[in-house]
Amino acid sequence: VQLQASGGGLVQAGGSLRLSCAASGRSFSTYAGGWFRQAPGKEREFVGMISMSRTYTRYVDSVKGRFTISRDNAQNTMWLQMDSLKPEDTAVYYCAAARAAVGGRDAHEYDYWGQGTLVTVSS
Repeated sequence: VQLQASGGGLVQAGGSLRLSCAASGRSFSTYAGGWFRQAPGKEREFVGMISMSRTYTRYVDSVKGRFTISRDNAQNTMWLQMDSLKPEDTAVYYCAAARAAVGGRDAHEYDYWGQGTLVTVSS
């Protein structure tokens, strides 16, 4: 499956952005979906995941209550809604797919990756 992330940009602190991840090649419904981010000079960090069936989500503590992951398997698309953005959310955001019903927090558990989209939050 090929993944294409989009929707990044520049936003002021407190603002919102919605990232999209479009899948092609194979049905996205057979994969768990995940979002990761990498800030300059830092390692790639788990942001959150959504199960294959959409019934289960998990987030890193720093984004709980502010970020929401959703997916529409019929559209082969996954979204990351980011609200109340903070400057420390600035990073390149990547979507990923795991050949599993539920994805984990480790990047090595994901088999396919999008190219990344830059999110910059100004203070």
